[in-house]
Amino acid sequence: MGARRANEKDADRRIGRRALLIGGAVAAAGTAVLARDELTRLWWRAPGVEKPRKEGEVDYAGARWVAASEANWRRADRPADYGIDMVVVHVTQGSFASAVKAFEDPAHGAAAHYIVRKDGHVTQMIRELDVAYHAGNRAYNERSVGIEHEGFVDRPEDFTDEMYEASARLTARICARYDIPVDREHIIGHVEVPGTDHTDPGKHWDWDRYMKLVRQARTAVA
Repeated sequence: MGARRANEKDADRRIGRRALLIGGAVAAAGTAVLARDELTRLWWRAPGVEKPRKEGEVDYAGARWVAASEANWRRADRPADYGIDMVVVHVTQGSFASAVKAFEDPAHGAAAHYIVRKDGHVTQMIRELDVAYHAGNRAYNERSVGIEHEGFVDRPEDFTDEMYEASARLTARICARYDIPVDREHIIGHVEVPGTDHTDPGKHWDWDRYMKLVRQARTAVA
């Protein structure tokens, strides 16, 4: 709270200097507007303040919303409270339907933000604002967006052209939204998360192909 009061005092000083330059009644009106705008920006940065939400709203255009169980994620206000600088790639080790069912189950204990189907369809189950339990590492959960892909790690035929392309577009959009570098330090597999016992996306996931598609899509977004 002390830091917030200090910021408000700094804002008052900036507003006061502007008011001296404008003068008279116009200065009073201008100061009121500036003060309101400054306080609005401070309000969004205040701890515990939650951005407006709409039920069923998605972060990625074209995605279908299906809500994961609230037991499988934690409500947050990212990136205000936790900066997002990573995308984690997963493979479901099962069908799309089985993954949705698992993420809807409160006993499952885990879920990703998105699932990409073999045909390229994208389903969002957790808002990017919130912390999904997908990486098996609290710090990585807080700083990342998790994307599941339908299939099995030992079946390269599950990783279709449609899946790669749809997932690359999704990842590119996430990278654009949070200014995440498009490289292998920031776009990683679940297997690369410290402390995990998972092996996905596995040796058949074509990282060279995927990263090329993400870069192309990122350029298009820009």
